[in-house]
Amino acid sequence: MTGFDALFGGVPAVTAAAPGRVNLIGEHTDYNDGFVLPIALRRRTQVELAPRAGRRVRVWSEAAGGAGVVAYELGEEHRRHDWVDYIQGVTDALARDGQAIGGFDARVESSVPVGRGLASSAALEIALLRALREAFGLGLDELAMARLGRAAENDFVGAPVGIMDQMAAALGDAGHALFIDTRTLAWERLPQPATVELVVVDSGISHRHASGEYRVRRDECGRAAARLGVAALRDLAPEDLPRAAALGEPLARRVRHVVTENARVLAMVDALRAADAERCGALLAASHASLRDDFEVSLPPIDRLVAAALAHPAVYGARITGGGFGGAVIALARPGEGAAAARAIVARASELSAAVLLPAAA
Repeated sequence: MTGFDALFGGVPAVTAAAPGRVNLIGEHTDYNDGFVLPIALRRRTQVELAPRAGRRVRVWSEAAGGAGVVAYELGEEHRRHDWVDYIQGVTDALARDGQAIGGFDARVESSVPVGRGLASSAALEIALLRALREAFGLGLDELAMARLGRAAENDFVGAPVGIMDQMAAALGDAGHALFIDTRTLAWERLPQPATVELVVVDSGISHRHASGEYRVRRDECGRAAARLGVAALRDLAPEDLPRAAALGEPLARRVRHVVTENARVLAMVDALRAADAERCGALLAASHASLRDDFEVSLPPIDRLVAAALAHPAVYGARITGGGFGGAVIALARPGEGAAAARAIVARASELSAAVLLPAAA
């Protein structure tokens, strides 16, 4: 592994990190002003950083080590359609926010898998922002950094994501679910009950949020809200679903998913507080069915992986997690049985090239 000194001829002035996240429940609700319930992982992205004279930025990533050090000038950011855009997006967002920084060298390494629905990009953004905050004395709190991370993805990278991932990276900690109202940005940490063990299994299928069907789904939600005369689908209740049915397909099903998913998040909060493992599992299974049938963001290999999980006697419930069209599956298992259950799930869905990523909430 190439160290900071070998790359830049010095030592880092600051080191900062931020976690990836798995979303327990609340999928495609964040950009609809709804409720979400992510959990921070112990897998993290770390940034070593040192200020340098002038306005030049030099950055190296372990994940793209073969590409060598990449450089650009502050104020001259331009989209390259690769991982460096997340670095450029952060410095561009800081400038637009009136935050003054100088040039810097940065080395990035991460244990958060890319393209698996575990918010690797948000972990990078928040880790970098934490390092820049310390190095340049920026007056940013965690919520301000979450907003800047989202701006980097929305305005520079071009990924129409909500703010959940950045808030989870900035405010989450392992062992707690972060209950977020994405309209007000109010949040609360809820302990993960001792009655369940969190397991994440990689489907082996990568995804991207900056293009494709994710963007289509977001546009569909916006059109549905406009036609129903509400600011966002968050403003609809279950009793509004008959009215939404008049939109026709697929918009009626998109609305149904968001409305029922918001209700499932609130139900999950109650189930976590009551340490009701069976109820938590049932809500996960219902969420997957809705994501598969109403929002249509799952894929047959992932459905088979979820089915294998639901058939395992130690598993309370499972679903696809993340934006969809690839990524990971989350399951809740009996304590102490998560790793064995994950191996059995992968074996049962043997046609997948999946691998156990994060047993026991690692």
